[in-house]
Amino acid sequence: MPHTPDDNPQSPPGPIEVGYRFARMHRFDPRQVSAFAHAAGDDNPLHHDAGIAACSRFGGLIASATHTGSLLMGLAASHLSKDSNVVGVSFTLELLKPVFADEEVALAWIVDKVEPHPRSGSFLELSGSVTGADGTLRLSSRGRVLVW
Repeated sequence: MPHTPDDNPQSPPGPIEVGYRFARMHRFDPRQVSAFAHAAGDDNPLHHDAGIAACSRFGGLIASATHTGSLLMGLAASHLSKDSNVVGVSFTLELLKPVFADEEVALAWIVDKVEPHPRSGSFLELSGSVTGADGTLRLSSRGRVLVW
């Protein structure tokens, strides 16, 4: 049975095999959402202006896709680098629903495939998700990383 760790930085992830899962929670807040979007060069008022965002189809401030995607990719890098070297090879994102600037979400990955690298280490094929507290899938992702 695959090892399913909590995401405690004190414990390394252990053996990586198909079915291995790791996750963490993240709480957004409007200041963080605006600061991240500005740092990423995203001046869309849906991330910065509560008045404009309130009149939008979303009814409030939303996090940028750059922000949510970065947190998900960062989780992969941080968790997998606990006892291995890791580099990202490719990531794709599918934006399904908005992530609001004042909500908590679950960031999660599961290993779908482990493939030996021709020289050393392994490629990991990953499926990722960002899920709202209401259980709604907000973002799905596919990733490929090299660990050694």
